[in-house]
Amino acid sequence: MFNFNLLHPLTTNIYSIKNLKHPSFSLVSEYNILFIKGFMILFLSCITIRLNFCISSIPFSLKTLPLEGHFSFDELDLKNAAKDFGNRYQSHPMTVLHPKSVSDIAVTIKHIWNLGPSSHLTVAARGHGHSLQGQAQAEEGVVINMESLNVEEIKVYGGEFPYVDVSGGELWIKILHETLKYGLAPRSWTDYLHLTVGGTLSNAGVSGQAFRHGPQISNVQKMEIVTGTGEVVNCSEEQNGELFYSVLGGLGQFGIITRARILLEPAPTMVKWIRVLYSDFTAFTKDQEKLIFAEKAFDYIEGFVIKNRTGLLNNWRLSFNPQDPVQASKFKSDGRTLFCLELAKYFNMEETLEVNQDIQKHLSHLNFIPSTLFQTEVTYVDFLDRVHISEVKLRSKGLWDVPHPWLNLFIPKSKIHNFAEVVFGNIVKETSNGPVLIYPVHKSKWDKRTSVVIPDEDIFYLVGFLASSSGPDELEHILSQNKRILEYCERAHLGVKQYLPHYTTQEEWQTHYGHKWEIFKQRKSIYDPLAILAPGQGIFSKSITFS
Repeated sequence: MFNFNLLHPLTTNIYSIKNLKHPSFSLVSEYNILFIKGFMILFLSCITIRLNFCISSIPFSLKTLPLEGHFSFDELDLKNAAKDFGNRYQSHPMTVLHPKSVSDIAVTIKHIWNLGPSSHLTVAARGHGHSLQGQAQAEEGVVINMESLNVEEIKVYGGEFPYVDVSGGELWIKILHETLKYGLAPRSWTDYLHLTVGGTLSNAGVSGQAFRHGPQISNVQKMEIVTGTGEVVNCSEEQNGELFYSVLGGLGQFGIITRARILLEPAPTMVKWIRVLYSDFTAFTKDQEKLIFAEKAFDYIEGFVIKNRTGLLNNWRLSFNPQDPVQASKFKSDGRTLFCLELAKYFNMEETLEVNQDIQKHLSHLNFIPSTLFQTEVTYVDFLDRVHISEVKLRSKGLWDVPHPWLNLFIPKSKIHNFAEVVFGNIVKETSNGPVLIYPVHKSKWDKRTSVVIPDEDIFYLVGFLASSSGPDELEHILSQNKRILEYCERAHLGVKQYLPHYTTQEEWQTHYGHKWEIFKQRKSIYDPLAILAPGQGIFSKSITFS
């Protein structure tokens, strides 16, 4: 076994002969090390060969599935699926599924489930690609293009309790236009309507109507879900209720929403749109909180922070009319921290006189700066789709497809003044790179059985830092600012919760969910036990074994 050529006949002696009979410890150790190294190389080679074989066989196994739609391995398709609105994270999938039916989604997930834990494949449902931090991406996995889903047309049902049945891949803007044909519309919206139903319901769906009707997840009656085992399940409060509430605000962890029943209400045709300014934060929040409790006051209540902006009211004059042009022309915003209250009242033309009287009555009880009252009148569609109008302008200037390092927070009412004093006083120096939203909502309008985490107070504020970056230096500045805001919130124990959350460790996710963490984990083990779904959220990792 040893290399006897090392012992030349002319140099052989008694010592060397003894070594032939009893090899030295060092030679034995060297032999053992060489043997172990060789064995490990062979073992790892076998694993690599097996892994490569498994990986190379996966596309073939997917291609054999009986689908109405198809898998795409086109480089451009994969590249698009690796991008999102946040424009900061890129995880390239192995393939993109363009489903034509719910069965396509179920068959694909069932196949991956049957591959077991030895497969690395995961699945992400992608709507309109408006995620911020790669939440709808799946590294070397399968991304499902939900907008390809070709199910039944949007179906509107009237009656005393109207509703609409829609695909999970349908855009809210299309639902708006279809329901308006029947004089109806969904009760709760997001500020941007070019998002899919499945995307917003997987988070919450919040905007200025949430104080009245709650978030979008509070306005869903039924859903059709494909779970992490490939099972298609119909669910509601009464039927499969645990899955129903798990999926609402569940960040895609428990199932893919393929169909939803959304509550409707009679739709108005017009909107009175109003903006007023405050220089005092206490007066601003007091009026906001007063209005969300006022009966039949306004239908939409939001606010935003303005800091170090010049010519503000002059910009408003392009679309808003000042109530007192002379006084408004004397107002100077330069270098000041201001708070804008934005209000909307929905109405039909025959109600104009009555609505104007109601608006004046409610405004008379508010403490805004009188010279800053601006208002306009627009159609209901133009108001709801107002952000898209801005999008078109930004796209024309090449300013839409840029990084969007947004930060959205839910802040308890009892801490909002502490937050404002430090963040708007010391951390945020200007608001020129994007709006800073701030408005209150009722906890009572949110169902605690859903997966969403909110502060444990009756009233809490949504504060959204919706910044856009025009270059690397600005991006670094915004990210640093976001970090400082989060560090302050943690250091001051404000009880803040992230909306559209993003964390890098499971420990951070556990802290985020708090007392909900155990039930969140339990739901995951029931509906997606192999952690196949929504890997881009970074909450759970798929465990890969070789057996």
